[in-house]
Amino acid sequence: MNGDPRLYRVLEELNITFDYYEHPPAPTIEEAKKYWKDIQAAHCKNLFFRNHKGNRHYLVIFEHTHDLSIHDLEQRLKQGKLTFASPDRMRKYLGLTPGSVSPFCLIHDNNHEVQVFIDENLRKSATISFHPNINTASLVITFSDFLRFLEWTKNTYEFIHLY
Repeated sequence: MNGDPRLYRVLEELNITFDYYEHPPAPTIEEAKKYWKDIQAAHCKNLFFRNHKGNRHYLVIFEHTHDLSIHDLEQRLKQGKLTFASPDRMRKYLGLTPGSVSPFCLIHDNNHEVQVFIDENLRKSATISFHPNINTASLVITFSDFLRFLEWTKNTYEFIHLY
């Protein structure tokens, strides 16, 4: 299986079952949609931001069919001015490179520095899909198992209305 071996160990420890779908590299939503067409799950955009001072980091998760302007996101998150985090920050806090961002990367955030914001609309999803920290596969898990995984990470998270 493609992906992060540590992630698969954590999912096994948590008794989180998943469906695994291997595909060619999909670093963008447009590319990923080609391979998701037969996968029944909510597919997400996962965006990694930092605040203006660079001392706070945020993972924002929402349905891939929606777009958000950064200005609108700043208003909704109430965290000040936001910019996309650099590849160096991605490596430091998430242990990965651009094009593979996923909440599963929180296993690498040992100090729990990344705050997670999840669109409220995703609560309606029975299943949800993310890359296993590499963009050559997708994993589908139940939404309740996704929440159990987030609890395990000990990162703070909250649901907000993004659109």
